[in-house]
Amino acid sequence: MGHGSSKSSSSDDSTNGGGSNSKSRSSRREIIKNKLHLHRHLHRRGDRSSRGSLSRHPKLSSLEDFAGIALVTLISAEMKFKDKWFACISIGEQTFRTETSNQTIKPQWNSEKKFLLEKNGPHVAKISVFETNRLSKNHLIGYCEVDLFEFLSLDSDSDIEVFELLNPSSPSVLVGNISLSCSIEDPTETEKSFARRILAIVDYNGDGQLSFYEFSELINVFGNQHAEKKKAELFKAADENGDGVVSMDELATLLAMQQEKEPLINNCPVCGEFLEVSDKLNSMIHMSLCFDEGTGNQVMTGGFLTDKQASYGWMFKLSEWAHVSSYDAGLNSGSNASHIVVFDRKKKRLVEEIIDGKIVLSMRAIYQSKVGLGIMDKGAKELLQSISEKQGKKMNLTDSAKDIPEFLKFFKDQINMAEVKYPLHHFKTFNEFFIRELKPGARPIAYVGRDDVAVCAADCRLMTFNTVEESLRFWIKGKKFSMRGLLGNIPCADTFIGGTLVIFRLAPQDYHRFHFPVSGKIEQIVDIPGCLYTVNPIAVNSKYCNVFTENKRAVSIISTADFGKVAFVAIGATMVGSITFTKKKGDYVQKGDEFGYFLFGGSTVICVFEKDSIALDEDLLAYSARSIETLVSVGMRLGVSTRKRAEPPLPDIRNITIF
Repeated sequence: MGHGSSKSSSSDDSTNGGGSNSKSRSSRREIIKNKLHLHRHLHRRGDRSSRGSLSRHPKLSSLEDFAGIALVTLISAEMKFKDKWFACISIGEQTFRTETSNQTIKPQWNSEKKFLLEKNGPHVAKISVFETNRLSKNHLIGYCEVDLFEFLSLDSDSDIEVFELLNPSSPSVLVGNISLSCSIEDPTETEKSFARRILAIVDYNGDGQLSFYEFSELINVFGNQHAEKKKAELFKAADENGDGVVSMDELATLLAMQQEKEPLINNCPVCGEFLEVSDKLNSMIHMSLCFDEGTGNQVMTGGFLTDKQASYGWMFKLSEWAHVSSYDAGLNSGSNASHIVVFDRKKKRLVEEIIDGKIVLSMRAIYQSKVGLGIMDKGAKELLQSISEKQGKKMNLTDSAKDIPEFLKFFKDQINMAEVKYPLHHFKTFNEFFIRELKPGARPIAYVGRDDVAVCAADCRLMTFNTVEESLRFWIKGKKFSMRGLLGNIPCADTFIGGTLVIFRLAPQDYHRFHFPVSGKIEQIVDIPGCLYTVNPIAVNSKYCNVFTENKRAVSIISTADFGKVAFVAIGATMVGSITFTKKKGDYVQKGDEFGYFLFGGSTVICVFEKDSIALDEDLLAYSARSIETLVSVGMRLGVSTRKRAEPPLPDIRNITIF
């Protein structure tokens, strides 16, 4: 059925007049969907001829709203020693990995992947190369970061470039190189080639022409009832000579044009995802990527969040299968899992926060159970205080300096010593290193001179919420959290009821000095005694614990012209018994100025803005609504004032004396 000539198929359809029942229509739809999946996998094993349509975009460097498909190929590498190797590529919220090479010093992969590339979207790819010679231990040996826009804008006759691989422990040391190619498909060609490919599925006899019957089958699969009523009109528009059939190219052009005017496709015919009507071009790109994930070369394995996850061996996969571990971005990654995955705002990709596995297990045992918190109530709080005090004293001894190299090794790719003001030998104790200063200009302040733009107060993982209620829904699970509980009994606490909340969580590897997010005058600094719970998401996400309202903290009130009053709450945590301020009450400060520092450990700063005084940046709010922390740096833009700045009163001319 359906394998005769195109013309006869057309007459059959007109005779039936669509009288087939819904069951048979549903059955045909499933058959076509299955063919779409089958064709996709067959296409992966085809030849490389489809790369012929890929070439550099001639206006890539200046195109304002570019959106298209980039084909990136990890070709080969040259390493310093012989081993088995695989590579990963991370961009945005996706990570993919190659197969493992043979034992060699020059691994060959020829693995490729297509990515959606947009001007304002992720475009810096991290390439990581791992050695693997054990069942579960795979070691990151080298990495490089490639701006795909810059790559595609290179004035070169070849689309293959060689990049140096840097040592993650010492980025100034080279460990090899990797060869990549990258090319871009013109958006118009993307639309046409996709249309040609899916139309080929219903060209039952393979003659390159479609009858009205075959076209009707395809429209049914698209799931657009309005389009079903217009399919005769659309087919007639394509059938210019009126012979009852149209060529593939004619119909592909028609569909591409129609998708721009009035989309025919509501759901991706491959994955079934609903397509946004307002985003026609990206909908077509989505379907093209979904339908054709490769072009004949070895296609990389996907489904990973970070390169670290992609590097795990079979033991990790077994633990996932047995539900021993959990690996996800968002709330689960902080409260239930043994991994914390955050979104790097600067590089626009997911990254994994490094934390010792034994510490994770102990925190989950304490903070995620009634039994654990029961222990806390029976003296463990005092024990934490004692441990923190002893650890603080230890970190101030000269003998503690020997721990610095091991600390740097553990956080090898998350601490950039090139930014640090003083060389390593300058630090005589661990705490001196921990509160290290950065070189001038290492943290540029956004919109200098515009006090109506607030900036990030710390190098940290950030969460933003328009109201306390939102923070309780998406992040803070303690039952007793409230604005008054956070700010204590300061006289102006009621000013912040209904206000906007920003949480800056510092991890041990972060630069531990905090800065002013706004310009203004420090009205007061009030110390509030309390516990020293950890500020890790495992505790913050615990319904048995109230970290932010029970921990030791210092509340500062900053009076500003553009935001009204801003509360700045520095919160102590486990191993952080000391909060030191470098500014005092009465000082007038500029945004970006240093305010103080935390000694050893992770900690948190919370800023509270008055209700309706700030419009937080949309990307920060969007990730927070998904319960995903955003990795930010001091000085990055946070939001813009929504208050009308009070103008000075005009002088009363009746009281002016003219000389």
